[in-house]
Amino acid sequence: MNEDRRQIIVKEIDHWRRSKLLPDQYCDFLLNLYADQDTIHTNKDQQNTVGKAIAAVQKATGMQWFLTFGTFTLISFVVLYFNEFHPLLQMAVVALGTVVFLRIGQRLRGRNEAAGLSITSTGMLLLLGGGLYMLNYHGLDHWGWRTGLLAFSAIFWITYGIAARIPALHFSGWLAVVLVYAWLLSEFTADSKWYEIQLYWLPIACLFGWGSWFVHRWSKAVSAVLFLTCSLVWFMPELYAVMFADVMAWLQLQLIIKIAIGGGLLFLMRKRWMVWVV
Repeated sequence: MNEDRRQIIVKEIDHWRRSKLLPDQYCDFLLNLYADQDTIHTNKDQQNTVGKAIAAVQKATGMQWFLTFGTFTLISFVVLYFNEFHPLLQMAVVALGTVVFLRIGQRLRGRNEAAGLSITSTGMLLLLGGGLYMLNYHGLDHWGWRTGLLAFSAIFWITYGIAARIPALHFSGWLAVVLVYAWLLSEFTADSKWYEIQLYWLPIACLFGWGSWFVHRWSKAVSAVLFLTCSLVWFMPELYAVMFADVMAWLQLQLIIKIAIGGGLLFLMRKRWMVWVV
């Protein structure tokens, strides 16, 4: 049968079902004759989803309706009058919102990993974004306030990422720590030589590498994150020189030499570090 005619017939059968012109079992029989099986399963899934939603609304009690609209009203009130709150109350609101998002995300992860991680990420962004908004609103523009907020967020991300077993969040926390360290160096050091910049970062890279080896017996996920952070910090002197310092001499040569040294170390120690992270 022509595909266009098939689609017209299927649409008519769906119209008969919605209009109650034919019983459901007759409509199912006709769909089995004219519709593709994938289309049938899709339509049934959609109908089941809509049916469950309608059933949930119909079975909702008065208290559930009250809690739903009360929660929506409370959120709207907080958003509209947030700037009028006392600073301590603003901090409490941001902290409470973060905790709620983290709690919901943790519960959702058991059923849907992607949805749970999305809610958790929203909570973490609320913590950082809400803090930056309050600093800007209250005129706290000094770099130290923002650095302190980023450092606090980084520590919280690392702690929660390890406890909840979210490697991406754990790694994001270390990225924030690296950014805080680079920010501090840019503020308290000036006219640094190329070898001084290397000394600022290379010992930290070695520290992360040692930490990856030290914790691999307890947690391979944490060890992998530390190893990845070590690899990032290994090249941070060159990135720092581009972003914060005005030391561009021999930068390409430094990068080539460090790539060669890093690749050689990874090759020679491949049987060891693969055990740490795999």
